[in-house]
Amino acid sequence: MDDIRFKITEAARMIGVSASTLRLWESQGLIEPLRSATGQRLFDQALMDRLKTIGWLRTEKGLNPAAIREVLKDEAETSIAGEATTAPQIDAITVSSIGPKIRHLRREAGRTLQSVADETGIALSLLSSFERISQGLSLPALHALAACFGTTLSALSGQEGGEHRQSLVRAGQWNAWPATASGVTIQPLAEGRHQMECHRFVLAPGASSEGAYRHDGEEFLHVLQGRMQIVLDGDQFFDLSAGDSFYFESTRFHAWRNLSEAETVLIWINTPATF
Repeated sequence: MDDIRFKITEAARMIGVSASTLRLWESQGLIEPLRSATGQRLFDQALMDRLKTIGWLRTEKGLNPAAIREVLKDEAETSIAGEATTAPQIDAITVSSIGPKIRHLRREAGRTLQSVADETGIALSLLSSFERISQGLSLPALHALAACFGTTLSALSGQEGGEHRQSLVRAGQWNAWPATASGVTIQPLAEGRHQMECHRFVLAPGASSEGAYRHDGEEFLHVLQGRMQIVLDGDQFFDLSAGDSFYFESTRFHAWRNLSEAETVLIWINTPATF
C-alpha cells in the first residue's frame, strides 16, 4: 500500500481540490511531487498526508503560503530531530481541544511522536500537525489515536466531562468536534457521562469515514436529510436516504460515505460510551 503512487488528477480528486491547485502549491514551494520516467507528477502516501495538512492550514486556519511553509518546516525539523520528552507539561484542566490533549497524554506517558506514529499508522507529519491544530485526521485515525492512550473520542472532546444525568441542548446550539480531513462534522447532542453517546453528524459533499474502523458497542443511526452508504465487513453495502434508520454492532468493521451532492445530516447513537 505504501508503494502506491497517484497521478496529479487522482491526488487532487482525493484531496478535494483541482489539479491546477496542486500545481500552484508546487510553484509556491509547498510540495515537491515525485516524477515518473516521462516527467509526470506522482504523489505517494507521505505527499498525500502533506496535501491534507496544507488543505486544512489553508481553508480552516486561513494561512497564506509563507505561513504554511513555516508550519511545514517546523514539522520537518521536529520529525528529524525528534521531540524531547522533557518538554514542559500541559495542565490537563487548561487543554480545551483534542490535539493538545493528545500531546499532553503523549508527553505524560513519555512517548515520542515517532513511537505513537508507528503504533497507530498515522504519518508523523500529520500527527505533529494534528497536535497543534486538532484537524486533518480521519475517524479511523482518531479512533486509533484514542485507543493508543486508552481513552475514547468522546472523553477527549470533553463530552464525558460532567456527572449530571440530565442534559438539554437547544436546536442550533450544538458544539462541534474538529472536522475531519474529508469534511465530517460531529456535534454532541447530550453533555456529560452517559451510557449512550448521541451525536449529530453533518457530512459535506464527498465526505467519508476515510477507511473502516471498529470498536466495542452497538450503533444506531437515523438519516435526517441527504443520502449515505454504510459498508459492513468490507462487502455488505447499505444505501440510506432521508427517513431511513440502521442498527449494527460496532465490533464489525464499518465505513461510510455521503452519496449526496449536498450535505447529509443524521443522528448517530453509540452505546455504551466507546466512540
